[in-house]
Amino acid sequence: MRGTFLIIAILPALLFAQAGTQKDVWAPLRYFVGEWEGTATSHASKGRATCEGRFIFNGAFLRLESRDVFAPGEQMPQGLTREDLGIFSYDRERKTLVLRQFHGEGFVNQYVLDSLSTDGTTIVFVSERLENFPPGWRAKVQFEIFDRNEFVELYKLAPPGGELEVYSETHVTRKGR
Repeated sequence: MRGTFLIIAILPALLFAQAGTQKDVWAPLRYFVGEWEGTATSHASKGRATCEGRFIFNGAFLRLESRDVFAPGEQMPQGLTREDLGIFSYDRERKTLVLRQFHGEGFVNQYVLDSLSTDGTTIVFVSERLENFPPGWRAKVQFEIFDRNEFVELYKLAPPGGELEVYSETHVTRKGR
């Protein structure tokens, strides 16, 4: 009986101590919180880019919403506005970060963290599933962080059996820095 009482008395302290030492799974992505603006380059044109990162649902997810506006050009006479909504989550079972991107064109891509450089300046997600996309295609999202206020997002695509090639590049700086 005394042993049971001791376990019941100590258990909350052990659980609290364990929770206090848990790693911050969001540490690699906290950088993206804020408002950003810059340039976007695609295979067909150049344009302006804006994005905003913020935590939602009491910090359970990180939302990164982007908008690229491309001017009319030879390959796109009407111009183009491309929007996407990225939702980052932490998969506790796999112990990894997952990114789901919802594109204005109707694509929904799911990525899993592939690599994180030791200094945290390169973060790479590879596709697990591309919804509403031709079968066999692959994608990669790569973030390259230059400093506290500047990063590049590379979006790469590969056709079935092909090599990944840069489809678009977004270079942004933090607003109000």
